[in-house]
Amino acid sequence: MTMTTAAADTPADLDVPSVTARHFGLAVVALAMGGFAIGTTEFVTMGLLPQIASGVGVSIPTGGHVISAYAVGVVVGAPLLAFLGARLPRRALLVALMAAFAVGNGVSALATSYEQLMLARFAAGLPHGAYFGVASLVAASMAPPSRKGRAVSQVMLGLSVANVIGVPAATLLGQALGWRAAFWAAAGLAVVTLALVAWFVPSCPGDADASGRRELSAFKVPQVWLTLLAGAVGFGGMFAVYSYIAPVVTDVSGLGERSVPVYLLFFGLGMVAGTWLAGIMADWSIFRSLIIGGVGMAATMLLFWLTAPYGWAALPVVFLITVLGSVLVVNLQLRLMDVAGDAQTLGAAMNHASLNIANALGAWLGGLVIAAGYGLRAPALVGLALSLAGVVILLVSARLHVRGQAVTGD
Repeated sequence: MTMTTAAADTPADLDVPSVTARHFGLAVVALAMGGFAIGTTEFVTMGLLPQIASGVGVSIPTGGHVISAYAVGVVVGAPLLAFLGARLPRRALLVALMAAFAVGNGVSALATSYEQLMLARFAAGLPHGAYFGVASLVAASMAPPSRKGRAVSQVMLGLSVANVIGVPAATLLGQALGWRAAFWAAAGLAVVTLALVAWFVPSCPGDADASGRRELSAFKVPQVWLTLLAGAVGFGGMFAVYSYIAPVVTDVSGLGERSVPVYLLFFGLGMVAGTWLAGIMADWSIFRSLIIGGVGMAATMLLFWLTAPYGWAALPVVFLITVLGSVLVVNLQLRLMDVAGDAQTLGAAMNHASLNIANALGAWLGGLVIAAGYGLRAPALVGLALSLAGVVILLVSARLHVRGQAVTGD
């Protein structure tokens, strides 16, 4: 079975309309700025959870539900907004999505009760997946054929950089001025993005032939479901480890609490390096990159399980986990843009819905094995199993594609 299994195994073959940007670099920065804003608000809630819970008068476990509310918003909003916006001019749609994101964060900052905050976080999550999907399509449209993968990865780079710069800065701001300040900062970043997109991103037409029936046709394509499942399962491995990194560092590695931010920094740096590498690898082969990312994540999960008791020895391993995880994320995005066929807007947006399911699945299964008494290292073995399961799903996808080619004679 050949590894060239997608209809478009490199981004150069993606069927996206070409548009010309006056300043390509600034246009990509504008799109990436939206990823930076989204990444900042998505993860800062975790860093300020005690303050947020206290601010709305609930316990920390109950306050954690506001994180879940955002994730549910992503899962609901990705298909819904992509479905409704497929025919709209893409620059205008991006501006509208960022405006909605700014409002969601502003309302979050103004919330005076737990219930209001839950609704506000759900609303803030709605534009998340659709923004990344449409921004990826626009970036691919602007880039020359040989650099489409890198253009999409550069948009995703904003999300990675947020974990290194935006989240720590917003956390410090929230600790100094109150948790509401962090959400106001995210709203401000959204307004800046809105202005940059309107100024630097070229006019990009929507799909005039799009219809509700055609967009929903993506869900009739087995390859779409297999790609989404590969993301939801395979990328869940990283979250199985990431969710419990703090107690592993302090209780297994024997390092102090001050070591936890260092580990989190290396997670963020790995995301930046991996997202950059993913674009180069995608321009070589999307499917091969997915297999390398999945198998590599499984190997590094086992390595993390082995090195966790030895202090700082596990630090470079967490860097590698997120490098390979980011390779997986970018190439899943590109594969969905391809296999969705005519329903590209919906297909591109669904990647982040899948990844938010991965977040919930990995954290849940990791918590189960810890609660069952298998120890704090056990989530790494869960991550290994999830990563390998994701690879198996991709290989099934490849087999079905090859069988379909044999039937049609392609």
